[in-house]
Amino acid sequence: MKLHEMSIVPGSKKRHNRVGRGIGSGNGKTAGKGMKGQLSRSGGGMRPGFEGGQMPLYRLLPKRGFTNIWAKQYAEVNVATLNRFENGTTVDPVALVEAGILKNVCDGVRILGNGELEKSLTVVAQGFTKSAQQKIEAAGGKIEVI
Repeated sequence: MKLHEMSIVPGSKKRHNRVGRGIGSGNGKTAGKGMKGQLSRSGGGMRPGFEGGQMPLYRLLPKRGFTNIWAKQYAEVNVATLNRFENGTTVDPVALVEAGILKNVCDGVRILGNGELEKSLTVVAQGFTKSAQQKIEAAGGKIEVI
């Protein structure tokens, strides 16, 4: 099929109904809204979920779960990412931001153990996984927890 061979499927394009255009149209005068009442008025209608005064379903159902508003959010960095620093460098949150590895530090930096480390670095962060700690020390580096 080519672009110039395509055609509209019959019945797919239906003209919208123009309401309030005279009695002969079938939807004149009240424009299909009936005589009186809330739904016939401009701006009328109920809010979503309104059940006529009955207790709405969204209030009846139990709410589950909990969001801890004091939870700390740590920026995570893998061990393999630290290979871009030179040997003997002290890698701290400020150095990670300056190197473009992190945009912001959030509540602290946590070093994860994904990948391999070939350089001996002094890594300063708020947290380390056990595998990250082992890999940094195996490469001849040191860790310091803030």
